[in-house]
Amino acid sequence: MDVSYRQVKAFVEVAKSSTFAEAAVNLHITQPALSSAIKKMEEQLGGKLFQRNTRNVSLTPEGEVLFPNALRLLHDWDNTFSDMQNLFAMAKGQLTVCAMPSFAESHLPNILSIFHQRIPNVNLRIVDVVMEQVIYEVTTGRSEIGFSFEPERKDGLVFTSLFTDEFVVVANKALLPTSNEALKWEDCLRFPLVMMNRGSAVRYWTESKLEQYGDLHIVAETGQLSTLGKLIQNGLGISVMPAICKDQMEGLGLVAQRISDEPLVKNIGIIKNARKGLSLPAQSMWDLALAHYA
Repeated sequence: MDVSYRQVKAFVEVAKSSTFAEAAVNLHITQPALSSAIKKMEEQLGGKLFQRNTRNVSLTPEGEVLFPNALRLLHDWDNTFSDMQNLFAMAKGQLTVCAMPSFAESHLPNILSIFHQRIPNVNLRIVDVVMEQVIYEVTTGRSEIGFSFEPERKDGLVFTSLFTDEFVVVANKALLPTSNEALKWEDCLRFPLVMMNRGSAVRYWTESKLEQYGDLHIVAETGQLSTLGKLIQNGLGISVMPAICKDQMEGLGLVAQRISDEPLVKNIGIIKNARKGLSLPAQSMWDLALAHYA
């Protein structure tokens, strides 16, 4: 079936009019062109849609059945393409962004605020998950962009660095009364350690560094950096974590100290799926983030 939008629109206009001449005027086409369009549509459908006489035109029983459906088709058609135009114009839509909790708490709110001021009608859905889940969300297409440490493997991903993060030692003031002096890696081994769960990148990076200086005394593991802070606050031990968490940790009354010998430095940036293009809202968010940190 090859009935066109113009034919359906012509059918509806004739059905609402008393004559073909009136419908042709409303459609801004000639009467022969209108008659031809209706005749072709009737041939494609296999029967008459209108009863004609010298004074007026009316719907056949089959035309009566088609009329409400034709109205719905035109309505759905117009709404669909209006929605697409609005989406391309970023007049409305939804953008899903995922980020590590440490980034989501410290850096992301400012970026989202600027984005919302520029594009207020795009609804934002924020997924704050650990680094490994951020990569999964973007790889599977559940989120268009993500904010994360630079992945060790970038298969199917595009990563652009925004800034670098130098890891710090976080401790309870009872263990490290001052944060004025930098520590060395071997100093950390004098204390019990609380660390991220095995399998996480942060755990791999920090554990690999510490193991170069001796044996580790790990007393607790967890899946969230915020939980590490609570464990440290309650005196279980110290931890080495990204400096992006420093404000959050100091808010718990903890101290954060630099590591003087061979600091652990990692890139934090924005990632997208290399196999998929970004929507206009996502591309705007991407460009905004790059400009923000430039």
